[in-house]
Amino acid sequence: MSDEIYDHMVYDGESHVCLLSYPSIRDRLILLNGWSKTYAMTGWRLGYAVWPGKLYDYARKLAVNLHSCVNASAQYAGLAALKGPQDEVHKMVAEFDKRRKVVVEGLNKLPGVSCATPKGAFYAFPNIKRTGWKAKALASSLLDDAGVAIIGGPDFGILGEGYVRLSYANSTENILKALGRMGEFLASRKAA
Repeated sequence: MSDEIYDHMVYDGESHVCLLSYPSIRDRLILLNGWSKTYAMTGWRLGYAVWPGKLYDYARKLAVNLHSCVNASAQYAGLAALKGPQDEVHKMVAEFDKRRKVVVEGLNKLPGVSCATPKGAFYAFPNIKRTGWKAKALASSLLDDAGVAIIGGPDFGILGEGYVRLSYANSTENILKALGRMGEFLASRKAA
């Protein structure tokens, strides 16, 4: 299964490579995508899946039991997004790129935190191991004591301990405010 929802949100001159472009896996690949990220249509719940022919009947049964159809207004909005000018998509990705740089630079200045530069989407996944905090404990404490919402890495799998996820789909002003609060918190609080 390939979730390619961030296919247009890549940086540094990179291009998205769709897994359907590999003939050797097409017969066993399920591709998921949609409009929520590229066209900022998260509330519209409009997406699609590409299934191998041999799995079509299973996909149909799944779709029939999960939903009956996408509402007409969402369908028209999706068509307008695809057929319309793509300038806003490019502007949005350029803005995310600026915020990405702010986030990575700011995270790398925090005590005990290191962050590699993400190549796509709008999330950073910094390493917090040198802070002494467990990921979920840090996420809870930052929310409760500093008003900063992050997600502990274990929520993304068993190898996520020692990492947290931050979104940079917010204003640069708010990102800098959150980084400042995180810095103050980490400088003043020992690991729980």
